[in-house]
Amino acid sequence: MLVMGHFILASEYSAAERKILLRLAQAAILYGLEQHAVMLVDLAQYSEKLTENRACFVTLAMHGKLRGCIGSLEAHQALVKDIVYNAYAAAFTDPRFQPLTRKEYSQLEIHLSILNTPESMQFSSETDLIRQLRPRIDGLILSDQGHRGTFLPSVWESVPEPQEFLAHLKLKAGLPSNYWSETIAIQRYTVESIP
Repeated sequence: MLVMGHFILASEYSAAERKILLRLAQAAILYGLEQHAVMLVDLAQYSEKLTENRACFVTLAMHGKLRGCIGSLEAHQALVKDIVYNAYAAAFTDPRFQPLTRKEYSQLEIHLSILNTPESMQFSSETDLIRQLRPRIDGLILSDQGHRGTFLPSVWESVPEPQEFLAHLKLKAGLPSNYWSETIAIQRYTVESIP
């Protein structure tokens, strides 16, 4: 059980499964360093639970600072494949960073966020939306007028105030921080974080 604020999120994956997924992400990055390609995954080697279609994000950090983050918002392939693909992409194709080097690999911290299915939020105003947000629990997807952005629940650590969290998410989606319209759509999701 993970206790976050007043909410208790049950861990969906066992300690052994969490270890397998983390090792898989590490292996995918090492394979990428050596082979310059995405590692192939044999689904037969993994339990049914780990091969269910799930969406995930892989976040890389070094010395507490972001070093890459790539993920999927919709479940479109087996979880083990999504982790391998996103780990490779976070290490080598995140446009904000240079491709990872072998020297950096040994200092890398890897974090996995496995998304639960996003749910559309209903709100009558921006104030109403902000009142409904659950800091440290909710990941958000904002979309409007062809713009789209998401923040994982871990972003609350650096942007703890709901109003500020929403303003930063609008900027990430390519909109002004004070933007509001009647057509703005917000979905929320929770994640299982590993480790």
